[in-house]
Amino acid sequence: MNQSLIPEQLRPIAEKIEARQRISDDDALLLYRSTDLNALGVMASAVREQKNGNYASYIHNRYINYSNICVLSCQFCAFAAKKRDAHAFEYASDEIIRAVAEALPLGITEVHMVGGLHPTLKKDWYLNLLRGLRALDPALHIKAFTAIEVRHLAQRIFRLPIRHTLELLRDTGLDSITGGGAEIFDAGVRNKLCRGKETAAEWLDVHRTWHQMGGRSTCTMLYGHIESAAQRVDHLRQLRELQDATHGFTGFIPFAFEPQTTILSHIKPATAFDQLRNLAVSRIYLDNIDHLTAYWVSMGLPLAQVSLSYGVDDLHGTIMEEKIFHMAGAKTPQEQTVATLQRVIREAGREPVQRDSYYNHLLTSPAQPGESGLRPNHARGELVCA
Repeated sequence: MNQSLIPEQLRPIAEKIEARQRISDDDALLLYRSTDLNALGVMASAVREQKNGNYASYIHNRYINYSNICVLSCQFCAFAAKKRDAHAFEYASDEIIRAVAEALPLGITEVHMVGGLHPTLKKDWYLNLLRGLRALDPALHIKAFTAIEVRHLAQRIFRLPIRHTLELLRDTGLDSITGGGAEIFDAGVRNKLCRGKETAAEWLDVHRTWHQMGGRSTCTMLYGHIESAAQRVDHLRQLRELQDATHGFTGFIPFAFEPQTTILSHIKPATAFDQLRNLAVSRIYLDNIDHLTAYWVSMGLPLAQVSLSYGVDDLHGTIMEEKIFHMAGAKTPQEQTVATLQRVIREAGREPVQRDSYYNHLLTSPAQPGESGLRPNHARGELVCA
């Protein structure tokens, strides 16, 4: 690390990074208050290099939002609806299975599925959906349900303890749970932003239980609304502490709040500066979580590309269809091609690599200019993303 690029007040933190020592909460607050974005990028890039070398990954996946009908009414959410609302939707399980079946020949390795807390879908609907998806391809990774959805299923639908619910979902086909629903852990923020939603402790408990069962998951943070820098650090601290205990988080994915079509539309969206700073601080602070993902759906692909110089080592995936951020006002595309993700990674000076759902690198050959990024996988008899 070139210390001449680091201002004097941040050099003690830079020294900790070079020594691979953990930074404190006060250090993180100092980083959040810094306006020297170049210095933050230098330090975050040093951590990224320590953990992941020059690789930047992506996953070939298919998003499914199975329904937006939800019993909650979170202030920040433009996705959720009541059954009679004009924008309410609900897919039948066979529609979802058919959509995933159509994506398999394109080479997807993961289906990522979340929805609202639906008040009337039955236990068999969820289990038959998982069975149907699993029957499509035993190698397909099924990543589904936030911790909030898991608690809803346990308490209102399955009427089972959390662990038993997770065991049932796992035995029926679930491979990993998603990181959504964390928002900001601070109780005061949650009371104003998503009153009635599960607490931070309840979110953490679902992931802790899943990790203790041998499962893996991602973790998230929704920022850029009413939270303070100290509340962001508190959120990161609780994630870091759980990771110390379980080692079950594979990656961290922060989301910038999209206020445009919510009742908080008076809030200005997070600037590019704040998004890059937040990523850099997260990379430096979360020393025990190996991967940091830039969610291009929220950021836009150009800024996500820039973020590869601010600690990010992953650009998420092809996605194919996303509703939550777009219903909130996001103007980004609904999907990206493999070739596009590879190109922007190379342009940023990184080496692109396709990953699986656990961030393991897949042994595939890179697409050449003008190619689709697909090649035969003779072991599975289908096309896979390169």
